[in-house]
Amino acid sequence: MCVTHPHPRSLLAAPTQCRRMKPLLVLLLAQLCSASLVPEREKDPEYWRRQAQETLQNALRLQRLNQNVAKNLILFLGDGMGVSTVTAARILKGQLQHGQGEESLLEMDKFPFVALAKTYNTNAQVPDSAGTATAYLCGVKANEGTLGVSAGVTRDRCNTTKGQEVTSILRWAKDAGKAVGIVTTTRVTHATPSAAYAHSANRDWYSDGEMPPDALEGGCKDIARQLVENIPDIEVILGGGRKYMYPKNVSDVEYPQEEKHRGTRLDHRNLVQAWQDAKPRGKVAEYVWHRRGLLALNLSRVDFLLGLFEPGDMVYELDRNNETDPSLSEMVSVAIRMLQKNPRGFFLLVEGGRIDHGHHEGKAKQALHEAVELDRAIGLATRLTSTQDTLSVVTADHSHVFTFGGYTPRGNPIFGLAPMQSDVDRKPFTSILYGNGPGYKIVAGERENVSAVDFAHADYQAQSAVPLRQETHGGEDVAVFARGPMAHLLHGVHEQNYIPHAMAYAACIGSNRGHCNAAARPATPLLLPFLSLLLLLLC
Repeated sequence: MCVTHPHPRSLLAAPTQCRRMKPLLVLLLAQLCSASLVPEREKDPEYWRRQAQETLQNALRLQRLNQNVAKNLILFLGDGMGVSTVTAARILKGQLQHGQGEESLLEMDKFPFVALAKTYNTNAQVPDSAGTATAYLCGVKANEGTLGVSAGVTRDRCNTTKGQEVTSILRWAKDAGKAVGIVTTTRVTHATPSAAYAHSANRDWYSDGEMPPDALEGGCKDIARQLVENIPDIEVILGGGRKYMYPKNVSDVEYPQEEKHRGTRLDHRNLVQAWQDAKPRGKVAEYVWHRRGLLALNLSRVDFLLGLFEPGDMVYELDRNNETDPSLSEMVSVAIRMLQKNPRGFFLLVEGGRIDHGHHEGKAKQALHEAVELDRAIGLATRLTSTQDTLSVVTADHSHVFTFGGYTPRGNPIFGLAPMQSDVDRKPFTSILYGNGPGYKIVAGERENVSAVDFAHADYQAQSAVPLRQETHGGEDVAVFARGPMAHLLHGVHEQNYIPHAMAYAACIGSNRGHCNAAARPATPLLLPFLSLLLLLLC
């Protein structure tokens, strides 16, 4: 390790001057230590040649395609997890494991097939999470802000919805007799999960308390009600969003004194009770709101599970109460074990939804730790399933205007400073920056000096070029990682709505099942012409 020893008198005499010189010292230290940043093995060219040859052999093995029918389907959705977020999360994961970071592998990095998805909505170049969810779940591109409906529906206009509903891959799996589940770190009525079961002209109609009078009079249903009524036999639903299930002003079970967490429903219905009442006689439907209750369940005796662990979205992983709220990994573990009881297989949607929220708030540390937790859940699911019968897909709905750069040296802390000052305002800057957002700060008429603040804090808002209360989505393509049966169908640059069609094809569900019937037919008739020719030659 390279260490500097500043003269003690200089530190005592001029603390202000030392603070000003800190970025210069960082730069000097980086230059002095640059040689030691390179691991010894990487100095040997043979290291890189061997690595490339191993990768080549793995690629050649992929020529033997896995064309099994996918019994199980898992779609992991990192909300807002653009490519820059994936890369930064990889570095963070490695550094959390005391490595330099760049050379580490995310679980999703191990998936052999990678594609790009174009994320635009039918009416938006830079999309929102509702229109994109309709694409990657229902197979149809849609307008921004709308859920489970075609582009014939205009946002906020309830009267454009009828006849424009489109179904999701979750519905296709359920119709095929599979078990289905939803796990999210947001409220279960948020954009991503609700596109799996709801049809709405507005993604924000979480309960009837958020709907305008004309929508209620027009017969449109709120999203929480649709969760209970549209597909009442979803086996697993885990996430946040309790308050949308209870009558207005009903106190929350966990935060009884906090008004903002009270129920929001105007129809006075208790939808948790309605969810339980809708289950067939003899079936066990369990509702839990606490981590202890979730982990104590005997899953062999549970047929349906609803877990709502927060009144709204779940708490960021860095801030999560380990006693009361389960992690995403814990919820995924429970969900898979529940769904695996169905001999016909399952479809599971897993959303790391608060990656997006961290970015919107300019809090890169929160966002990246959410991404690492999603990756942890991916690894857990990999261990609980087999690539022989389970198709797993990891993707994002959209990106963010998040970046990191500044010629940082190898192993630079991902939340650290760039090893240089701006050559314009002569101030240091963090490697992580946003194109816009709440991190734009002017102090005494100049850009804030980040060396004067705790830029490694979980809630630090990274500097942005343009001031906005909320940072925006990015419009570039997002990655699609795939592993398991028919994963090779995700292979190039695709429209985002292609994803559920490829997954359904792999599992022989939905409308495109002709190849499944053909595969099931006896092979003998196909051999007859060949056998006849062989007999003629022998005679």
